[in-house]
Amino acid sequence: MFRAENIIRKKRDRAPLNEAEIRAFVEGIRDGSVTDPQIAAFTMATWFTGMTVLEQSLLTRAMRDSGRVLSWSGLNGPVLDKHSTGGVGDLVSLVLGPIIAASGGYVPMISGRGLGHTGGTLDKLESIPGFTTALEIERFTRLVRENGLAIVGQTDELAPADRRIYAVRDITATVDSPPLMISSILSKKLAEGLDGLVLDIKFGGGAFTPTIGAARTLAGEMTRVAAESGVRCSALLTDMNAPLAPVAGNALEIGEAIRILQGDSTDGRLYDVITALSGELLHMGALAETPQAGRDRARRSLASGAAAAAFARTVAAQGGPADLLERPGHYLPRAAVVRPVDASSSGYLAAIDARAIGWTVVGLGGGRQRSEDRIDPAVGLSGLPEPGAAIEAGSRLAVVHAANEEDWQRAAAEVQAAVTLAEEAPERIEAVRERIREDADEC
Repeated sequence: MFRAENIIRKKRDRAPLNEAEIRAFVEGIRDGSVTDPQIAAFTMATWFTGMTVLEQSLLTRAMRDSGRVLSWSGLNGPVLDKHSTGGVGDLVSLVLGPIIAASGGYVPMISGRGLGHTGGTLDKLESIPGFTTALEIERFTRLVRENGLAIVGQTDELAPADRRIYAVRDITATVDSPPLMISSILSKKLAEGLDGLVLDIKFGGGAFTPTIGAARTLAGEMTRVAAESGVRCSALLTDMNAPLAPVAGNALEIGEAIRILQGDSTDGRLYDVITALSGELLHMGALAETPQAGRDRARRSLASGAAAAAFARTVAAQGGPADLLERPGHYLPRAAVVRPVDASSSGYLAAIDARAIGWTVVGLGGGRQRSEDRIDPAVGLSGLPEPGAAIEAGSRLAVVHAANEEDWQRAAAEVQAAVTLAEEAPERIEAVRERIREDADEC
């Protein structure tokens, strides 16, 4: 007979759980027979004792199977997606999805909202007038089949056990447990019915994973769990010691994504990360012979306008304006106070505190400090310099987009405090640092 306390005790005592035990516990979470205090005890025991890779794989699959798993029979291309562990100015999904769709892939992207100092894809998209991220499963899958791409939030039908577990983790200081984090992320992604998944594992001051070593360990475990669950998976370790884009803020990041899609920005750290992740996916989906060939194909889809057209179709299909790309300034909201912050001294940008920049955006109203907070889509920062940029005293350091003068003053001071200048230019640090891969057919 299944008893939740026996499984909790076993985990507390560092004994590995078997498939039957894990599935019974997850089923109890799904049907309500396992209580929130029991979930809390289980998550805390896991935080202290950890899980083997096999346990993580079993938990991931059980959570995936607690709800509906999408099926994509009849498609003439691979089903692909990506996941980022979160960063500042990280608008990669907004461009990567259209690149894959324009290249013959299908992307059923289930995304999230901002967490802490990091932004969320759903919040960014909802700055587009009329755009809805809440779609019924049938409409979601139909749009993916028709357009190659749809971007939505998690529904009650996909991995419902994860929703209960996450709610408990959020109030029991167990969000950062690697086994629970891995199973939460991958259960939702595997419920999409993917052929391939690429992970953007960020490290550094603006990431939840501070060091490249910790990111490497996380990437290794995540790719292996995904592979053991039958999905080809690759991970790139990317540097988040500075904001990824020159902008941070919801509508501002939509505007920057449009610039890239229209070919107005073809260099920099953001462009490198977008094309590298896209190249990995195109290679995994057999749409390119190598990751480098995939990068080249991604660049071509941007240069030709094919990715821009895919983005425009997705926006229109999900309720947004059909001419957004032609008239972004007409549709995207604009803050009441938009004014530059001037540099107080000269030098080369040696460092810019990405975490501080992220919290500045949150303080302006561009993120949530409490779950019930409303987001102001218009606020944020633009014109952020990349490390190594030459800056003259009195020249523009960044532009603050604020709702009022008081917010502008506070944000301007925070931007200046987040910047470190040096007499000599620092060495350029590549945004994409390592590649880790575990193929499902190798397990």
